[in-house]
Amino acid sequence: MADREGHPEPEEMQFGKLLAALADPLRRRVIAELIEAPDGTARHCASFGFEVSKATLTHHFRVLREAGLIWHFDRGNSRAASLRRQDIETRFPGLLALVAAEGALARS
Repeated sequence: MADREGHPEPEEMQFGKLLAALADPLRRRVIAELIEAPDGTARHCASFGFEVSKATLTHHFRVLREAGLIWHFDRGNSRAASLRRQDIETRFPGLLALVAAEGALARS
């Protein structure tokens, strides 16, 4: 059962929901940037520098959280996101490597 913030337990993560969350380029970029960061890195949502409204940003991070890709938590007067690297790798081995590879191709 998802916690009160909407984070699913690892065994509740659904492949279709993860793929749907990753279908959006902005959300894929969030995950790609978190993959490149050291494990346990937490970033404020605004730190990604997306030129979208606050409501749109909130929506994208909610989708990532509910799919099980990120931990989303309060940090003072803002929210931060951290990749659920171990949970994802355990449940869907190789998925993060695919996202990372796509990110590397996009930068080259």
